[in-house]
Amino acid sequence: MNNSVANTARLLWAGLRALLVLTVVCGVLYPLAVTGVAQGIFPDKANGSEITENGKVVGSELIGQRYDLPLEKGQETAAPDLKWFQPRPSNGLGTNSVNAQYKLILSGATNRSGDNKELIDWVKAAKAAVVKDNSVPGHPVSPSDVPADAVTSSGSGLDPAISPAYAQLQVRRVAERNHLPVDRVEKLVEQHTDGRILGFVGEPRVNVLQLNIALKQLVK
Repeated sequence: MNNSVANTARLLWAGLRALLVLTVVCGVLYPLAVTGVAQGIFPDKANGSEITENGKVVGSELIGQRYDLPLEKGQETAAPDLKWFQPRPSNGLGTNSVNAQYKLILSGATNRSGDNKELIDWVKAAKAAVVKDNSVPGHPVSPSDVPADAVTSSGSGLDPAISPAYAQLQVRRVAERNHLPVDRVEKLVEQHTDGRILGFVGEPRVNVLQLNIALKQLVK
């Protein structure tokens, strides 16, 4: 009986020691080490790839933003502010109905198949809007010129970048709305076009927030 109690006590003490050691190693030392290495080697990425303007954080390189006019009475969806470069559509995000106390960023896809009528209607409406919004006097936009990313959302709905083709499509409209030379806005897009990662991974892209910050500085 005494041996049984002693053995049980030893096992419990060994388990408790293992728990304490693993808690310290995995719950304290390892997170501190990883955090220290991340802050030392790439602090920008470790802190969320923040984008600042005049010393103030205005967003992240990893999360897209919308550029809309103030919501008017009776409107369900705000109209885009066409003096800025516009991001990809964000259908599927929905509204925050889970916790209304906080403004949460909701991420999600449309979850519609390619032959879904609702998705097809969304794409057609988005293409018509892109054609209408970006056609300027003397330079109408053809539906065939509208790239896929202009009318479809990404898997997360939070894509911060657009294709160079979609950025170029918006150049004349942005130039006209801001009273800028077209060639100056085109150069701005070129300066903010990132190539493929390592030269072969992914596609060329333009970060919309960084581009609009540069545009804001140009307009000033």
